[in-house]
Amino acid sequence: MTTVTANPYLADNFAPVQTEITASDLPVIGELPASLSGMFVRNGPNPQFPPRGRYHWFDGDGMLHGLHISNGKATYRNRYIQTRGFKLEHEAGRAIWSGLLEPPQPDNPYGTFKNVANTALVWHAGRFLALWEGGEPHAIELPSLNTVGSYTYEGKLISPFTAHPKVDATTGEMMFFGYSFGRPPYLQYSVVSAQGELLRTLPIDLPVGVMMHDFAITEHYTIFLDLPLTFRPERMQRGQPAFMFESDSPSRFGILPRHGDNSNIRWFEAPPCYIFHTLNAYEVGDEVVLVACRMNGSTVLDASAPPQEHEGDNPRLQSDIPYLHRWRFNLKTGAVQEEALDDQASEFPRVNEQRLGQSTRYGYTARSAPGSIPKFDGLIKYDLETGSSQTHEFGRGRYGGEGVFAPRPNATAEDDGWLLTFVHDEVEKNSELVVVDASDMTAEPVARIIIPQRVPYGFHGSWVGEAQIAG
Repeated sequence: MTTVTANPYLADNFAPVQTEITASDLPVIGELPASLSGMFVRNGPNPQFPPRGRYHWFDGDGMLHGLHISNGKATYRNRYIQTRGFKLEHEAGRAIWSGLLEPPQPDNPYGTFKNVANTALVWHAGRFLALWEGGEPHAIELPSLNTVGSYTYEGKLISPFTAHPKVDATTGEMMFFGYSFGRPPYLQYSVVSAQGELLRTLPIDLPVGVMMHDFAITEHYTIFLDLPLTFRPERMQRGQPAFMFESDSPSRFGILPRHGDNSNIRWFEAPPCYIFHTLNAYEVGDEVVLVACRMNGSTVLDASAPPQEHEGDNPRLQSDIPYLHRWRFNLKTGAVQEEALDDQASEFPRVNEQRLGQSTRYGYTARSAPGSIPKFDGLIKYDLETGSSQTHEFGRGRYGGEGVFAPRPNATAEDDGWLLTFVHDEVEKNSELVVVDASDMTAEPVARIIIPQRVPYGFHGSWVGEAQIAG
């Protein structure tokens, strides 16, 4: 018998912190590399008030946790992202919006949804943006982490803005998309110039609205993931969830020339699956290769079975376990090959982003810990050429998150740099930033920066070099 307990995403190290602080000259175990100079910032959900109704981990107000590292010293800051919704609720002294597990609020006088800006971050064209895929980005000032305000590219932004835009380090262009459920176009695709000008937004035809969390780019192509986690209002009329993973529908991968339009896209089919995050994509001869964390399905938006009601090895969760996979799409023959790269569950894939869209040898993921709650007990480095891997383990009772790659300045080797992530020790009840040498994963961290405040588990981070901040 399943017992409904307190929401785990409001307890322990998922629970929010309410105090915004600034702390300098933090204690360091080990030694911070002299050439590691810049700022690591991670985004995540941090509700400022008790939720209305059932709480989903995706619902919390965005809070940034940042470490500014320079000359072997570190300063920590955490700041709420001052969205319109955050300010309205702050003034009201209570939650105004309910979340993903509750029915929509079409009669809410402040709007149906709140942009929580809580998911990810991107640095592009001299701006640092906090992202949430249901609305516009918010510009953030570095190193203060103060919110400048919502950013709409001089009013040219006409779609939602994905949490996972892709920046081509060679051309400087940034690609992003926005998806919607209500009416076509269900997908819109945009390109931003290296100077930060939104050049174009084009509709892409999809048969039905889907949750499209991520996508990928190569040197010449953009890859869209039309996966069968669909939104169909007619299901509600039958007493079924509007959001549902359709296990009898194929996955579709759309490959579009970067500067093409809907008439140029080619769709490839594969067995049904869901992908939250891609690691990278690149071209080899006639093939486009995609590497991503694949699940057999997803119950993430199934309001009839919210995550906090899962326990242990509930079979409903088995479809939600992600494993690193590789797909090969042959543009000449139309053939699709799909293969698993590991039988160890992991998520939050990252690469050295200076090589995003190019053939990369190495990829990094966060190793999933046992249990139904998303915790990560180490970082995995994959050698995609040899098929081997190495794991950096955080240690007993210690859990971290996404490993963000910070390249060594002027490095020539792909893995010459560091992986940065927050780690929380559930025994000692403290948090730290861990710095791991990406070329020596099994060694002890080169540095551990002790944080004077608990850092809750969160989503995605970014590294911004000191030269970028100064510019």
